[in-house]
Amino acid sequence: MATLKDIATEAGVSLATVSRVLNDDPTLSVKEETKRRIFEIAEKLEYKTTSSRRNVPNKKQKHHFLALYNYKQEAEVNDPYYLSIRHGIETQCDKLGVELTSCYESKIQLEKNHINGILLVGRTSPEVLAQAKKYTDNICYVDFTEHNQPYDSVDIDLTRISKEITDFFVDQGYQRIGFIGGQDDINTPDIREVAFAEYGKLKQVVSESDIYRGDFSSSSGYKLAKEMLSKGNHPNALFIASDSIAIGVLRAIHEHGLSIPQDISLISVNDIPTAKFTFPSLSTVRIHSEMMGIQGVNLLIEKSRDGRTIPLRTYVPSKLKLRDTTK
Repeated sequence: MATLKDIATEAGVSLATVSRVLNDDPTLSVKEETKRRIFEIAEKLEYKTTSSRRNVPNKKQKHHFLALYNYKQEAEVNDPYYLSIRHGIETQCDKLGVELTSCYESKIQLEKNHINGILLVGRTSPEVLAQAKKYTDNICYVDFTEHNQPYDSVDIDLTRISKEITDFFVDQGYQRIGFIGGQDDINTPDIREVAFAEYGKLKQVVSESDIYRGDFSSSSGYKLAKEMLSKGNHPNALFIASDSIAIGVLRAIHEHGLSIPQDISLISVNDIPTAKFTFPSLSTVRIHSEMMGIQGVNLLIEKSRDGRTIPLRTYVPSKLKLRDTTK
């Protein structure tokens, strides 16, 4: 009787690769030619899966996932970051043949559709989580992590990013750094702001009077920057919570007659497609937001397939992209 090792030897790949290919692992990245060769060898050697040996039909499980976006759909217009997450979710579901239902503003609008996986995108309240759990316990947070809950999450390390930007400005010799940001929930401060304020005060470069918050739109960034500049005595370095906010900040600075980065340097977050085409081009932190959506889908499938009970916390990488808004 043929074994996985026999197939791996003839195909010239690892035993793990053969196992993952034959088990249709969605997280595996391997050439289609390699997959085809493995299946052909398995068929030639008359390899039988464990389920086949027990005369159990090896049917591919059908998935129906719910993507619950905990913000208004208009947020995708104001900030492409959110649109990118949705694109990742939809692209991966389409690739893997997963039926997908999407709802916004934490409102689950389903009748009797069978749901075997839920993606909670953005900060989620206990009430929304309780509602989601009525459908399934296969739940994954995206762009948010709740450490007290036994569910998977795919997130970005905003605390590390905030410290990285602060350290960059400190190394450049700036002794006063301001912050212009937003809030998804009026009652909950943004992680970037909290981390920046705590770390910046520790470094003695941040004061509460230099922190401004609105929403994550360009118009909010413009308004807050105008407010800051009208005071006259403003910080010469700014940490901006998102590129969309930064676009409004840039306009306000230009209208005030100041030069960037000579008079004010700034770094934002996300690296949206237009960031390199602003004037000056934005220094920003590149976040692979689409990958968060993709990996959220993969985790739901993997947990459903394997029956895993231990929650996984996944952080997608980020990288500081220095352009013309910094010296």
